[in-house]
This record gives sequence, C-alpha cells and structure tokens, in this order.
Amino acid sequence: MPSEKTGTGPHYFRMEDWISCAPFEKLLNITIEEASDGRATLTMPFLVDYAQGAGLMHGGALVSLADTAVVMAIKSLLPPETHFATIALEAKYLRAVKQGIITARAKMTERKDRTFKGEAVLFDEENRPVMEFTSTFKIARDAGIKNVTFGT
Repeated sequence: MPSEKTGTGPHYFRMEDWISCAPFEKLLNITIEEASDGRATLTMPFLVDYAQGAGLMHGGALVSLADTAVVMAIKSLLPPETHFATIALEAKYLRAVKQGIITARAKMTERKDRTFKGEAVLFDEENRPVMEFTSTFKIARDAGIKNVTFGT
C-alpha cells in the first residue's frame, strides 16, 4: 500500500492560511513576500533540482512561480475558500536563468463575471526580466463572489 506521500490520490489537506503555499509550491521553495490589493511578490531559489538538461532553470518551474504569483494577487481580493483555477496561460521567455533567486511581481488586471485575468513579470537577481506571463482564471459556479474590488 503506498504511503500518503507516494499515493496517487485523492489527496486531502488544509492550507495554513488563505494566502499560503500549497504542497507543490512548498516543493519549489516558493516564498510569498507580499500579497495584497490585487498584487503579489513571490520569490523562488534556483536549486539544482529545478535545472533542465543544459543546467538552466526549467521553464516549468518558472511558469509555476508566475502562475502562483498571479493566484496570490487574485486571492488577496477574494473571500477565503473561493474555489478558482487557471484555465489559460501564456509565457514569454526573455532570458535564461543560470543562478540565484527569481522574483515574480504579479497583479490582477481584469474581472468579468467569474473570470479573472492577471499578469506577472519574473526577474533575476540583477533585476532583469526573464519572463512575461499572463493567465486567466475562473471561479467555480458554486463559489459566490461577494464585495470583490480590484485596481489595475
């Protein structure tokens, strides 16, 4: 019988707080530096476990950081326990990451009914942009939106 860590699900867990990292985000050592008013700043170190075959940071790790940053920006405006998920995303890679701490700066940019859009820019330690990212999220039908406002 597989252990809880190696089993294939379903998995049940409780988040520490509404704005906190889920297990996968913790696996990537993502840190939420700030999340409020529809904006978020997150960081992630480039560990050897995140390298692709040429020794650069894997693009999937960068996308995970960007997506999580937009999620935290959106969560900063929604009531706790609101269920929503990414339904589309686009990533533009601008520069390879070879080392250091990556910073994601995200903001929510648009809301239409149950659909939210956001964007993030990822920066290397020299504050050079390494990725531009946009994404779209949808709130589940049974998760009501109450008194949600945001700025762009």
